[in-house]
Amino acid sequence: MQKPRSDLRSNTADYETTPLVKATGFREYDARWILEKEINLLGIQALGLGLATYVHEIGQTPRIVVGHDFRSYSLSVKQALMLGLLEGGMEVLDIGLALSPTAYFAQFALDAPCVAMVTASHNENGWTGVKMGANPPLTFGPDEIGRLKDIVLNGEGVGRPGGSLTRVDGFRERYLEEITAKVKLSRPIKVVAACGNGTAGAFAPEALRRMGAEVIEMDTDLDWTFPKYNPNPEDHAMLMQMAARVRETGAELALGFDGDGDRCGVVDDTGEEIYADKIGLMLGRDLSALHANATFVVDVKSTGLYKTDEVLKANGADVVYWKTGHSYIKRKTAELGALAGFEKSGHFFFNAPIGRGYDDGIVAAGAILAMLDRNPGKTLSQLKGALPDAWTSMTMSPHCDDELKYEVLERIVAEYQALADAGGSILGRKIVEAITVNGVRVHLEDGSWVLVRASSNKPELVVVVESMRSDADMRALFREEVKPRLAKYPEIGAYNQEL
Repeated sequence: MQKPRSDLRSNTADYETTPLVKATGFREYDARWILEKEINLLGIQALGLGLATYVHEIGQTPRIVVGHDFRSYSLSVKQALMLGLLEGGMEVLDIGLALSPTAYFAQFALDAPCVAMVTASHNENGWTGVKMGANPPLTFGPDEIGRLKDIVLNGEGVGRPGGSLTRVDGFRERYLEEITAKVKLSRPIKVVAACGNGTAGAFAPEALRRMGAEVIEMDTDLDWTFPKYNPNPEDHAMLMQMAARVRETGAELALGFDGDGDRCGVVDDTGEEIYADKIGLMLGRDLSALHANATFVVDVKSTGLYKTDEVLKANGADVVYWKTGHSYIKRKTAELGALAGFEKSGHFFFNAPIGRGYDDGIVAAGAILAMLDRNPGKTLSQLKGALPDAWTSMTMSPHCDDELKYEVLERIVAEYQALADAGGSILGRKIVEAITVNGVRVHLEDGSWVLVRASSNKPELVVVVESMRSDADMRALFREEVKPRLAKYPEIGAYNQEL
C-alpha cells in the first residue's frame, strides 16, 4: 500500500491509484471524514491495513467484527476497509447492516476481541467513519487513535498472510434476543419510536415491541436521504417532531435514536424534551434504590444536580464527572466498575446486570421503560418534576476548523482561568471553580455554570450553559456571556443552533 497523500483531487489518475487520507479525520476516539473530499476508498483500504497492523502490534488476536450503517456509500466503504483488514492478515466477521451496539455485542457473541463499525453516526450525509476497538467493551481513545494515525499516514501498514472473510447471516435476531431478554413490561407502555429514517428503524421498533411496549413508529423506513431531519436526537428539529407526535397520539413518551443506534433521546408525555443528563439523573435515582452504593459516571456537559441530589445521597450513590466522549465515559465506567455512565449527548452505558458496558440506545430505552414500569401511576413528566429545578441549554456548536479549534480553545480556557484566578464574576455571580479536564466548565456561586469545549468529531466547538435560577437566566448566560466572549475570536463561525 502506498503512503497516503492529503492533496489529491477527484477525477485524476492519482486519485484512482493513491490513497487519500486527511490527518484531521483521526479524532479523539474514532475516525470521521467527508468521503471523496477528505478520504477515498483506497484511503479506507489503507485504514484497514493500518488497523490490522496495530492489532498485531499490540499482540491482540487478529479476529474482528465489521458492520455498516445505512448510508448510500457505507457498504462500499466497509468493503474497502475489509480489503485492508484482509491484506493485514485479519480474520474478518462481516455481520452486515448493523447498529454500532450490534457490532459491540458481536464481539462478545462471536468471540472476537476487535471491532470496526463503519458509521457516520449522526453526522450529515457525505460523512463516513469507523468506530474501532480491540478490548471489549472499550473503544479506542486518543492513544490508540494516535498510534493508528501514525501507522496509516506514514505508510507503515504491514501485509500478512492468513486473512479470511466470513459472512455472519441472521445476526440481527441474536442481537434483538440479547437486548430484549431482561425487559418485560407489566403493561403496554405507549411509546413513539423515532428513527429519522436511519439504521435504527430496522431494529428499535421490533425491540421495543418485544419488551412489551405499544409502539408508534415515526420515520422508521430506511431512507439514506434523511428527508425530514438528520437522525440526531440531540438536534432541535428531531426533538420538535417527536414532541408533535406525542401530542398527536397521546403517547406516554417518545424515544429517538441516532444514525447508528448508540444514542437515545427522550420526549415526555407533555411533549417536552428531557435532555439525557436529566434522564440519567432520573435513572440514577431509580437504579440506586435497587443497587445500593452504586457509582455513576457523567460527562462534563451534564447537569450540576448530580452533585447535590438528595435521593442519590440517601441511596449511597457516588457520582464522578469525566471527559465528554463515548470512549472516555465507557472507559471510566469500566475502570470504576460503575453501574452506569451517562452523557448529555444521549450515550448511556450500563454494566451488569443491565448491560455489557458499551453504549446502546435501545438498551437505554429499555431502562427508561422499566423505570416507568416500576413507578405505576407516575408519568415521565411527574418523575422529571420531582427533580430540583435547573435550566439547561441545548448543546450548541459554533463552527471552528479542525486545524484551529484546539488552539482557539486553549486561549478561551486561559481567558476563563485568568478570570477565575482573579476572583472574577459572571452576570453578578462570583466564579468559584474552573474545571479544565475537558475544555473549561466555569462554576458560579449559585451552582450555575457555562461550558466551552472542542467537538471530538466535527469542526466545531461545543457550548452548554445551565442556570439554577430560571430559563431567562440560562438564556442570559449564553447571550450575554458566552456568545459575546466567543464572538471576539475570528476563527469561530456560525452556530448550528442557538437559544
